[in-house]
Amino acid sequence: MTEALYPLDSYLKEFSAIVMAVDAEKRTVTLDRSAFYPGGGGQPHDEGELQSGAQVYRVSKVERGQVHVIAGDILPSVGDSVIGRLDWTRRYQLMRTHTAMHILCGVVWRDYGASVTGGNMEPLEGRMDFEFERLQKELVNEIEEKINAEVRAERDIRVQLLPRAEAFQIPDLIRTKINLVPEGIPEIRTVEIVGLDLQADGGTHVANTREVGIIRVTDYKSKGGINKRIYVKIEDASTR
Repeated sequence: MTEALYPLDSYLKEFSAIVMAVDAEKRTVTLDRSAFYPGGGGQPHDEGELQSGAQVYRVSKVERGQVHVIAGDILPSVGDSVIGRLDWTRRYQLMRTHTAMHILCGVVWRDYGASVTGGNMEPLEGRMDFEFERLQKELVNEIEEKINAEVRAERDIRVQLLPRAEAFQIPDLIRTKINLVPEGIPEIRTVEIVGLDLQADGGTHVANTREVGIIRVTDYKSKGGINKRIYVKIEDASTR
């Protein structure tokens, strides 16, 4: 099993590892430890590189099980020592975006009692679906004001790994309409925006809401019935 380094340290940009397996046909490499996020929960996978000596291998994709897809014709060998480096610009943008989505989810749940029915994100933009009876321009403007107030509140983000039984005693831990946490996982990772939101989540986040920047609601629409979609983009605070 590959040791995943990102769950408790989203800011780890570089790490050392040993190549445990290579699949030449699929052009994949499995390491004994990795800080690359494999994607999931609406957050895309990381990209970056592995370096062994003078040879650099570009990581174009990361799959479940910490399987690293290598772009190019040359692959490392089993037993090689490598240094892994994340594409930090991409990762940090995704961290800011993911935290922004939790801020949105937390505000909508707290103030309107609406459950999440889906979501997706790319660096600095995303969308989230909610069960909303009504969603009009005035309400959308109100939501945008509230989520940016949470950014300005500079709330800390805390990450914990809890025993499954303990985690599921937390009220409203699962914010999605359907519980997506697989059966049999002994520990549940929780992400808490202190004073606003606490939920089960496997992705990477910033340490404080002030790092997110400005959250702009760029569009909203009905997806049928009470299912409403909100689109957001993230701007640097310097554009304020």
